[in-house]
Amino acid sequence: MRARSSVIGKTVAAVAAGGALIGVTPLVAGAVTSDSKPAPSVAAKGATLVDGESGTSLFDKEGGTARPIASTTKIMVASVVLDEEKLDLQQKVPVQQAYRDYVTEHHASTADLQTGDKLTVQQLLYAALLPSGADAAYALADTFGDGDSRAERVRSFVSQMNAKARELQLKKTKFTTFDGTGEDVSTPDELAKLAGHAMQKPLFRKVVKTKEFKGEAPAANGRTRYYTWNNTNQLLGAYDGAIGIKTGTTSKAGECLVFAAKRGDKSLVGTVLNSKDRYKDAAKLLDHGFGSDDAKDLKIRKLPSDTQQD
Repeated sequence: MRARSSVIGKTVAAVAAGGALIGVTPLVAGAVTSDSKPAPSVAAKGATLVDGESGTSLFDKEGGTARPIASTTKIMVASVVLDEEKLDLQQKVPVQQAYRDYVTEHHASTADLQTGDKLTVQQLLYAALLPSGADAAYALADTFGDGDSRAERVRSFVSQMNAKARELQLKKTKFTTFDGTGEDVSTPDELAKLAGHAMQKPLFRKVVKTKEFKGEAPAANGRTRYYTWNNTNQLLGAYDGAIGIKTGTTSKAGECLVFAAKRGDKSLVGTVLNSKDRYKDAAKLLDHGFGSDDAKDLKIRKLPSDTQQD
C-alpha cells in the first residue's frame, strides 16, 4: 500500500491564482450575508457558498443534506491522485479496452480515449476533469489502486477515495464509484470543503480553469494521436472571475456544479446540487458573495457541437 500525504490539521489552502486563498477550515455555522441584499433564490435543491479564505458560510440551502453528486465525484479522484507521494505526472498509462467498454455499459461521459494509446497521468487528469471522461477516471483508478486484478485495483482506489473523505472529515460523503455513476453522495457543504482541498494543488487549479486542452499521445500503431478536450463547465468565460471547478449530471442527481471564482483579493467557493439551471444559480450565489449584479446578464459560453455533455 502506498504512503499518502496527510492534510489533516491544515487550516488554509495554498495560494490560488492571483494570490487568493481557498480555505479548508470547517464551515462556520450560519449563513452570513455579504451586504444588505436579501439572499438569492436558487433552483437547486441543495446549495452553499463559502468565503474562500475563512470558510465562512455566505449562503446555505440544505447545505448539510446528502444528495447524489454525479461526476463531481471526479474532484475526489483527482485529489487522491494528486495527494500521492512521489507522484510522477509523466508516467505513461496504456489505455485498456475495458475503459471504453465501461463508458458504453454505463452510458458515461467520455474523453474518447483510444485503446492502446499511452497517456500521461497529467493528461488523464485533464481528460477526467474537462470532458468528464469516465474512461480517464477508470484509467487513474486502475493505475493508483492496489491489487493483482483490475477489479481489485478499482475497489482499492474507491476505498482510498472514502479514506480521503474521512481524513478531510467529510462525514456524509460516500463513494461507490470513480465516476459518479453509482451511489456517490455528498452535501453541498462537504463538496465545497473538498473543492477547497483540491484547489490547494497548483495543477488542479490549472486544469479546472482550462477551457480547452490539446495534447498528443503515442498510439498503438506507432503513430501520434491528437486529443482535444473542452471543459464542460460553461461558467468559465461567462462569469467574470470564474476559475473552475467541475460539472456533474445524472438523472438521479440532476444538474450539479462545484464552482469557484476570484475577484481582487476575494475568493468564493460554492456548490449547487440537483438544479434546473446550475449556471444561473451559481452566478446568483457569486453575485451574492461579491456584491455584484452580473447574473441577470449571464451569457453561457457555447461549446463546440461535438463536445461531451455533463
